[in-house]
Amino acid sequence: MFIKRTTKRVGGRTYVNHILVESVATSKGPRHRVVCSLGSLAPAPAEEWLALAHKIEMALAGQRPLVPDAQVDAIVNKVKARQHVEGSAEPQSDLVVIHTDQVTTEEHREAGPVHVGHQMWNKLGVDRVLANAGLSARARVLTEIMTLNRLVLPLSEHAMPDWIRRTALPDILGADFNTLADESLYKNLDRLHPRRAEIEKGLAERERTLFNLDDNIFLYDLTSTYFEGQCLQNPQAKRGYSRDQRSDCKQVVVGLVLDCEGFPKAHEVFDGNRTDRTTLDDILNTLEARTGKREGATVVVDRGMAFDDNLKQITDRHYHYIVASRQSERNEHFDDFEDEAGWEEIVRQPSPRNPAQKKSRVVIKRKVVGDEVHILCKSDGREKKDRAIRETHEQRLLADLKKLTNRIANGKLKDESKIQQAIGRLRRESR
Repeated sequence: MFIKRTTKRVGGRTYVNHILVESVATSKGPRHRVVCSLGSLAPAPAEEWLALAHKIEMALAGQRPLVPDAQVDAIVNKVKARQHVEGSAEPQSDLVVIHTDQVTTEEHREAGPVHVGHQMWNKLGVDRVLANAGLSARARVLTEIMTLNRLVLPLSEHAMPDWIRRTALPDILGADFNTLADESLYKNLDRLHPRRAEIEKGLAERERTLFNLDDNIFLYDLTSTYFEGQCLQNPQAKRGYSRDQRSDCKQVVVGLVLDCEGFPKAHEVFDGNRTDRTTLDDILNTLEARTGKREGATVVVDRGMAFDDNLKQITDRHYHYIVASRQSERNEHFDDFEDEAGWEEIVRQPSPRNPAQKKSRVVIKRKVVGDEVHILCKSDGREKKDRAIRETHEQRLLADLKKLTNRIANGKLKDESKIQQAIGRLRRESR
């Protein structure tokens, strides 16, 4: 339906009338049929006529509006009155009345996130990388759905099949996952692990060319993941320093290298009892195998690898390094920290996604020591942290001294040399 403007001259005067018409098919082609007269329709702008006609058409079909409209109701009543007088049936319409309170749904599918993830997968060319690594078409599909799950809603392999069936992945990938079980996903991990070198090398090259990445800075760090049980079939699962505070469980250590944009470049899985500093040479070999040798690049590591032999491993490969110093090395700069001259404030921009973000104040001072450049840093956040650590150590020392005093007072510790040894031990532990 739509609204049509007509004019008529009577006695030298021009009368304007607006009529509601609809298109009907006839043997001579489409024709306009007048539904009713709307009068002058003067208050309504012409650009609103089509919307008004749509509202009238929906109301005539029985579709109730969310917000009542007196103008529409009046026109609808006028049309129905005319139909009643003429004895005509209600006009045919393709609109169907829907009772929203009676609508039910089943087999819901989540499409948006997995569709975006699938487009990213194609843009990165991951399927081609996996094919070059020797994975079959089915293995590549399983790898994609497992990766998308990690991005959208991380779950265990046991819970993953049900999640897949609740998404549009079967339609997007054109695959049937009705009978997919977790065992297939576990086996797929076994296929991926021995091919990780080819996969990481292919991804690194694809990302470098696609995003024009600068492979001049590499950040290396480690984490650990522990296992419940004895892990008798995993020779790398051993007890060691647990970052999860689970020294009772066996674990493996995972080393990861990122570039300055946050793209992963290489990773290795080490025995659970490996210390951080013993992994550096191995990870540098892995990095060069994945991305090629980049002489003059800078390797960033934490203070767990701030030892002379580790730094020599880096420089022997003609790399530069940035490393956080150990506490003993910082003590050498106490006078420089106390000197108020030479400090420069670093301007820290808030995140583009969080313009209201508050950055703590950071000031630095540059010191040349031999062939190294030491950057002394002070920040409000670090000052608060150090103060909290000192207060914790102080409270712990006072509590231990109180216990030692009680032991002496109760006659449980009388030897003066042993008392002095106990005091010395408490002082060492409180540092």
